[in-house]
Amino acid sequence: MEFLHYLLNQSPELALFLSLAVGYWVGGIHFGKFQLGGVAGSLLAAVLISQVGITIDNGIKSVLFALFIYAVGFESGPQFFRSLGRQSIREIVMAAVMAISGLVTVIIAAKLFNLDKGIAAGIAAGSMTQSAVIGTASAAIAKLSLPLDQIQALQANVAVGYAVTYIFGSFGAILMCVNVLPWIMKRSIRDDALKAQAQLLAGIKGYGPGEQPAIAPLVGRIYRVDQASGKTVEQVEALHPGDDASAFTVERIKRGGALVGVEPNAILQAGDVVLIVGRRAGVVAVSGQIGTELTSYPDMDVVAVTRDITIDNPLFVNRTVADIRQATHPALRHGVYVVEVKRAGRPIALQADTIIASGDMVTLYGTPDDIQRVAKQVGPIIVASDKTDFVFHGFGLVVGLLIGMLVVRLGAIPLTLGSGGGALISGLAFGWYRSHHMTRGNLPTPASTLLRDLGLAGFVAVVGLQSGLQAVETIASRGISIFLVGVLVCIVPLLITIAVGRYVLRYDNLAVFAGALSGARSANPAFGEVLDKAGNSIPTVPFAVTYALANVFLTLLGPLVVAFA
Repeated sequence: MEFLHYLLNQSPELALFLSLAVGYWVGGIHFGKFQLGGVAGSLLAAVLISQVGITIDNGIKSVLFALFIYAVGFESGPQFFRSLGRQSIREIVMAAVMAISGLVTVIIAAKLFNLDKGIAAGIAAGSMTQSAVIGTASAAIAKLSLPLDQIQALQANVAVGYAVTYIFGSFGAILMCVNVLPWIMKRSIRDDALKAQAQLLAGIKGYGPGEQPAIAPLVGRIYRVDQASGKTVEQVEALHPGDDASAFTVERIKRGGALVGVEPNAILQAGDVVLIVGRRAGVVAVSGQIGTELTSYPDMDVVAVTRDITIDNPLFVNRTVADIRQATHPALRHGVYVVEVKRAGRPIALQADTIIASGDMVTLYGTPDDIQRVAKQVGPIIVASDKTDFVFHGFGLVVGLLIGMLVVRLGAIPLTLGSGGGALISGLAFGWYRSHHMTRGNLPTPASTLLRDLGLAGFVAVVGLQSGLQAVETIASRGISIFLVGVLVCIVPLLITIAVGRYVLRYDNLAVFAGALSGARSANPAFGEVLDKAGNSIPTVPFAVTYALANVFLTLLGPLVVAFA
């Protein structure tokens, strides 16, 4: 044990990564239908490792959590700002119910178990995982008309109550949000997350990494000209009905072993070999009017690319798709096909009456020259890159941390978002900006995933390493009663809020419900597990709303508990 104590204190980062490795290994074990998950597993592993006695800098915890919450906000910013309005009333009520039920539970428990104001406030801080309560409660205790030694004793008890209950406060929230809530709803978070995503996509089929349709919508085919002999290229391309859904173009002509320039007035001759590229419906429909299809032919390959372009030309903004098609010269659209259009990172249905907005991103398919021709008129090409824009995101984190340092006083009560709340707001704002200026702020999905996973699990592991030894020692010396009261204060408000959300607010989507619930409890580890179970960002928007409110509502618990306990 002494060797481990020496080793881990010589290299605290060793304890951190050991907690992550063991935690994710334990978290991946299935106990029937129950699975602890990597975040909760890391917390338990860290508590166990902390028993050898470890000192780890508190700044590591702040950095890791800021990275996690900024990445979450950045990914969700566009959708978050679009979701603000009347539809957020449920989240406001959720956060209020959680705070009020938590306050009432703490006060009742304090009276039943004869707890002093310090212990009661510490239990509120730990069980509700709102560390700011320690500061607000200590400040309120300092203003009590009591002897100095009693005030200092009560303030010390705030830390004791917090240390004993914080571990289960984090762990219990994970259990309630990830295991109990799905059991109550009789559904899985993943299924409802996919359902909500499908509704957002308005029926558009979404494909995951490495997935693509077996029947490609855009195809290229080679024909030996027979029936189309004597027709010009323009006449052949006009054989389709004329709508964009069946468009195709002649991309290459070979005659007598030599390539022929493709011009609208070029006349096809019998025996010519042509390459037709376009929508499957159009190419298949006219194949019998051109000639015999060939499986391959020398020199008939054409390089086609798929490129994303941001729409920023005022000529294409705030106009319907039908208007744009009518106003655009056929020469500009020739050989270029719209694969999809995304708004705020989500595909939108391309109907005739769909209005194109500034910042929408259109995915085009065609030859490099054709794509460049269109880009000059529509907007800049977004070049895919695995590089992170550290200038953009560095300033984003700086802005977030500065916001977190702001303190607004409500009377004698200091209110602050803290580094986590500030980083979340900054991430939301910078994510929204990125959605409207796609040439800036690149953050590849793998990089964002690493920030989220390492940031959250590392934050939780540091909490366990810092508080685990003290919590176990305090339980042993002060009895288990404080811990049990903490369990009640953790579970009861969650159950009450679940009941209100299910039967009063009528949450019917489990992924959205779980995101709102974890945010209302300011339960970052629970949200991380919810996000992992969902497999997409659906829970993030309700979490962002309730989390921001919870940072204010739950912070107020400190002086209120001191006043009424």
